[in-house]
Amino acid sequence: MGTPEFAVPTLTEIVSSGHEVVAVYTRAPKPAGRGQAERKSPVHLAAEGFGIPVMTPKSLKGEAEQLAFAALDADVAIVVAYGLILPQPILDAPRVGCLNLHGSLLPRWRGAAPIQRAVLAGDARTGVMVMRMDAGLDTGPVGLVDEMPIGPDMTAGELHDRMMLVGADLMGRALAALERGSLTFTPQRDEGVTYAHKIDKAEARIDWSRPAVDVHNLIRGMSPFPGAWFELELAAQATRIKALRATLAAGGGTPGTILPDLTIACGDGAIRLVTVQREGKGAMDAATFLRGAGTLPAMAR
Repeated sequence: MGTPEFAVPTLTEIVSSGHEVVAVYTRAPKPAGRGQAERKSPVHLAAEGFGIPVMTPKSLKGEAEQLAFAALDADVAIVVAYGLILPQPILDAPRVGCLNLHGSLLPRWRGAAPIQRAVLAGDARTGVMVMRMDAGLDTGPVGLVDEMPIGPDMTAGELHDRMMLVGADLMGRALAALERGSLTFTPQRDEGVTYAHKIDKAEARIDWSRPAVDVHNLIRGMSPFPGAWFELELAAQATRIKALRATLAAGGGTPGTILPDLTIACGDGAIRLVTVQREGKGAMDAATFLRGAGTLPAMAR
């Protein structure tokens, strides 16, 4: 049960390990692109490639969907970024329950956006966990965990890509242990609970009055989507610039002051922009941007 690219390596691992996948559940196709043609999810496409039946219910709350799920007679359900709430009858249907792959060190960052929230908060470490689901929000007991560092300049996108591969391997090991009868679960501790609320695009605007460390973490946590942004006055027109990669830098001054090499002063310290995206253009390195931007204003806003 999964939807985005993050879940595809886990599906691939399960299939390549020889497990019988009786069905794949994913979100229904949605209109996308200029023509608004319906686009299947990455998991949907992968499942079709493996010849696995695909189910795309809009909800699992109805009795008919719950009976259909129970009729699959599954030993276990594997849930990776599925996107639908699993009611209790769904959780109870597989013989050994539903196992979820979660991208944090629970109980820190329960919820919808654990990868981005960890980077936004400046966490130095995170991990992936295999958890047995219960009725709560990421509150179930944990079976396996694989920790990893978050590099000082690592973006949420890079961490996502690392986690989806490590997580696929972890889920493969969990299923192997389950077959042997050696997968044990430990309840989560009560202290240290935080919630990874869904990212709001309103959070993405850069406030240069914030300390450089905070601005740096915002840029990392919002990259590649939705992208932290600011405005520059270019050719007498306010232009939105996304900051996709940055590093902490020496320098200072009034917050928003543009220093050499696309370094920008913050409330405390400065950051140097490494990769940016001008409105309507593709991503580019700072040197390319500076060559095409002409004379920069004194301030970013």
